[in-house]
Amino acid sequence: MKLRPVLLVLLLLSGFYYITTHSSSAGKLFPWLHSSQAASDGTSVDVKGPAASFQLTQASAAPAFDAEEQQNIGVYKKALPSVVNITSTEVAFDFFYGPVPQQGQGSGFVLTKDGLIMTNNHVIGNAQRLEVMLSDKHKYKARVLATDKNHDLALIKIDAPNLVPVTLSDSRNLMVGQRVYAIGNPFGLNGTMTRGIISAIRSIRSPNGAPIEDAIQTDAAVNPGNSGGPLLNSRGEVIGITTMIASNGADQSSGIGFAIPINTARAILDDYAKYGYIRRPTLDIVTLPIGPDIAEQIGLPADYGILIERVLPGGAADKAGLRGGTQRAYQGNTPVMLGGDLIIAMDGEDITSPQDLSAVMNSHRAGDVVTVTVFRGRKRMDIKVTLGDARDQQGRGQTT
Repeated sequence: MKLRPVLLVLLLLSGFYYITTHSSSAGKLFPWLHSSQAASDGTSVDVKGPAASFQLTQASAAPAFDAEEQQNIGVYKKALPSVVNITSTEVAFDFFYGPVPQQGQGSGFVLTKDGLIMTNNHVIGNAQRLEVMLSDKHKYKARVLATDKNHDLALIKIDAPNLVPVTLSDSRNLMVGQRVYAIGNPFGLNGTMTRGIISAIRSIRSPNGAPIEDAIQTDAAVNPGNSGGPLLNSRGEVIGITTMIASNGADQSSGIGFAIPINTARAILDDYAKYGYIRRPTLDIVTLPIGPDIAEQIGLPADYGILIERVLPGGAADKAGLRGGTQRAYQGNTPVMLGGDLIIAMDGEDITSPQDLSAVMNSHRAGDVVTVTVFRGRKRMDIKVTLGDARDQQGRGQTT
């Protein structure tokens, strides 16, 4: 009788040992024993062959995307159908004056269902032929509708049905640290997305030297071929047009890329819709930047501003009564005209450099009336000027 409990204990221990050391039996009888290990390790798969035999662990189910991954995927899926690849072809001549076609590539994005596309002006250049490839690989010939070389922007058009336009955002209240996405065709690799943040909002110069105010600096990888593509916020809305990189001569991403703010592009679209071309406002003057040293040398009443060297006949400044220089002098080996009006402000905003003047002008349209504050000799004056249209002065030299 005393041996019965001992035998019962030994029997239970033997049974427990057998079950826990034989996984197949344990899985059938007590699935809870190995459920956590199965979930983490997945399913074992035997691979056998004459050269080797081994066991792999295969995930039991496709893993779910986390919130950040879902956002990335959502932005890409929303924007990709609207991003295009642009191939420009222009003819150059070799040493023997034989025609040699040269091709360049860039990006762009669809603005309207009927084929209006925005890109950079330097993407299309002086192309004799433009070809646009959509994300579905369909190709269409494109024609140029309007260009703005000063802002490095261009509008082109293709004849294609039912295109997917982008959603335009507002670039006025962008914040450093905000997440952004760039989609384009770097090095010809179609449909490439990179991600980063807004690193700064600053003024830069476009490839042709013109100032771009409030340019969006980003560390999202930007490479040749990205130009003209959209810079997007986390909702997949366009906040800028990717335009250039700071590469220190390496011609590839260095973590510093720039985009033109989309609000600048909106102004161009408004002009094209109203007039059929882009109207850039101008004062129709040739100017000389003034700093403390020059101001002291020629005895100006202010140590900053823009000195009017020449007023174009019949232009906006001429009609308003602004005056150019009358005294010939030299700045180094460069001839300059002194004695003209010194512009120090426009609409109450100080003008200390050509960049300041460009920034104020960019907020206006041709035909707007502005108040220009000048020194004429020692006399301070406010003069009303109706801004001209830069298109009317084409071929007459570089003016402001």
